[in-house]
Amino acid sequence: MPRNSPLVIGHRGAPGYRPEHTRSSYELALAMGVDAVEPDVVATKDGVLVVRHENEISGTTDVAQHPEFADRKTTKRIDGEALTGWFTEDFTWDELSTLRSRERLSEVRPSSASFDGAQPILRLVDVLDIVREGSIEHGREIGVVLEVKHATYFTSIGMPLAPVIAAELRAAGWGEGELPLIVESFESTVLGELRDLGIPASYVYLIEADGRPYDLAVAQGSRALTYAQTVSPRGLDALVGSVDGISVDKKMLLAKGNTIVADAHARGLRVFTWTCRPENRFLAKEFRGAGGKEAFGDYEAEWAVIAGTGVDGVFVDHADLGVAFFRG
Repeated sequence: MPRNSPLVIGHRGAPGYRPEHTRSSYELALAMGVDAVEPDVVATKDGVLVVRHENEISGTTDVAQHPEFADRKTTKRIDGEALTGWFTEDFTWDELSTLRSRERLSEVRPSSASFDGAQPILRLVDVLDIVREGSIEHGREIGVVLEVKHATYFTSIGMPLAPVIAAELRAAGWGEGELPLIVESFESTVLGELRDLGIPASYVYLIEADGRPYDLAVAQGSRALTYAQTVSPRGLDALVGSVDGISVDKKMLLAKGNTIVADAHARGLRVFTWTCRPENRFLAKEFRGAGGKEAFGDYEAEWAVIAGTGVDGVFVDHADLGVAFFRG
């Protein structure tokens, strides 16, 4: 790897080619050479951590085609937003294991969607096993970037995630120096809880381009710092000692004149960014090309701007393209 090359992290595996969070998605990302993969975790009714983009699973599984679960469809308020569908916390793991995964972005990634219905969903422990086995198979150290989803919401329904995550990581022997572990969340509260529980990891605070963190908004209301304030020099000062880095929406690094990476590095904080994708739909306007939202635009030009900031890690959906570009 060239000096100063950022970590290339397979965002939910390699979802540019296979439905996200499936075994084939993770295995493909490992084979394509990523440094780490990123599972998102939410919980089941019986306290099992499963890897899903959200706890609402109608867009990523075939749950709507299961008549036995029709009466589980409901509306809930998740992080202040009303959502209607089926939620992991209303199912046991045994029930969820009967579902099959679907491509979340089928209109943009029809090739990935061709694998719909072929694979079950995974637990966190399954992903840890895949990475451990893949590290041996490919002869290199591969890490896990574990994203904690909706921690404040789960606490509000009597299912705090931090103790469950700590227990599962310890049971799997992860984070004890065997293979690299990074824990990330849009909610700093749960990062502090996991650190207090003694989980040895690097802790990274996820940052949206707009709004404010839900956990702090619940606790402090309008006094809570916005995400934009958090990445100001004063906001970054307050993070020193509580987290090891930040992970920002790529729009923030593409904004002209931003000094986020330099400001963070000056305070000893690493900076990751999400998510580097080649399709027109996800590129900044000036980098889009012809052919519709699913066609690839001038992603290399956009990624060059991102790399030029000196960022320490990038999340990618197409693992092969990310490895080829950021290591080239």
